[in-house]
Amino acid sequence: MKNVYTVAQVNGYIKNMFTQDFLLQSILVKGEVSNCKYHSSGHIYFTLKDGKGAIACVMFAGNRSGLKFHMQEGQQVVVGGTIDVFERDGRYQLYAKSITLDGAGQLYERFEQLKRELAEQGLFAPEYKQPIPRFIRTLGVVTAPTGAAVRDIINIATRRNPYVQIILYPAIVQGEQAPASIVNGIRALERCKVDVMIVGRGGGSIEDLWAFNEEIVAQAIFDCSVPIISAVGHETDTTIADFVADLRAPTPSAGAELAVYDYSVVQTQLDELALRYTRRMKQQIASARMRLSNDQIRLSHLSPAGQIREKRSYLVSLEEKLERQMQEKLRERRYQVSLYAEKLKGLSPLEKLSQGFSHVADAEGRTVTDVNRIQVGELVTIHVKNGRIVAQVKEKEEWTQPKKN
Repeated sequence: MKNVYTVAQVNGYIKNMFTQDFLLQSILVKGEVSNCKYHSSGHIYFTLKDGKGAIACVMFAGNRSGLKFHMQEGQQVVVGGTIDVFERDGRYQLYAKSITLDGAGQLYERFEQLKRELAEQGLFAPEYKQPIPRFIRTLGVVTAPTGAAVRDIINIATRRNPYVQIILYPAIVQGEQAPASIVNGIRALERCKVDVMIVGRGGGSIEDLWAFNEEIVAQAIFDCSVPIISAVGHETDTTIADFVADLRAPTPSAGAELAVYDYSVVQTQLDELALRYTRRMKQQIASARMRLSNDQIRLSHLSPAGQIREKRSYLVSLEEKLERQMQEKLRERRYQVSLYAEKLKGLSPLEKLSQGFSHVADAEGRTVTDVNRIQVGELVTIHVKNGRIVAQVKEKEEWTQPKKN
């Protein structure tokens, strides 16, 4: 009896046959997109067909980086990936890893090959990148003389800094003559000694942008002594020039913004700095003046002239104090003298005489204070208020002192 196999065994056998086929593991298939569905999980399911057949395809979310555009019904594409069997359903399908529009497949392979070669040569190495000057006077532009790209660059550059000088090299940016024209433009502007250079063009297909994927353009950018900003196509477009340039701008407009500083912002910053420095200088001057004034005061105290003035002032104050004290003492002494004068006045003989008393002296001028010291018949002199009297004693009488108990 012949061997009987299960469905799973047959599907597994067929899958193994597909797996061992080298051609099916890495294949490019060209066809028209049909029944395209973007799943919420991120996977893309579609059918690739031509006039004689169709094949189911799926691109998993993890491989979406290999898709640079949004797929639509009827597009002619080249799908790269692996053909394998889905065992559960027993059908084969193409597991896509990259999808490019038809006609770009070969160019994409050339792009990847040149990219690898130039990377191995070191043209993409970051250590060779030149810094973009922050402030520039002259901007060089290598692009087509007509079109949106050059208008955007000029408008944005002059709006950001109306004083910047723009030198345009009208290059051919598409077609067979484009690579040589771009190289000539880079070298011409380098001889003009511009501060920075923008090399680019507006968006387009990979064929339209191919001039910027040529090796001679990449080498000219690498060899240029002037910093170069690559501004080719739209943000999703990537060229070899972007990898070699010192800086990549997603669009020509962004390239102008990266190359030309905003004059108004810088002017505002300068005004703020000037105001800050002016305020700081005024503070420092005021502080210095205060220190100088303090030093002058200290110096005036320490200088001989200052000390003399200080001593003179001190002497004047002492003189005034001494004078006040002398006047006070004089007033005190005058008051005491007046008191003593009053006392002496009361004791003055003349005062006594003016009160009716008299002074009696004997012939020898001695004061007669005792009746027994003079004899009857002697001459005595009696002094009164307004003169003296000479008299002879006719009679004398001694008064008896009363006895003390």
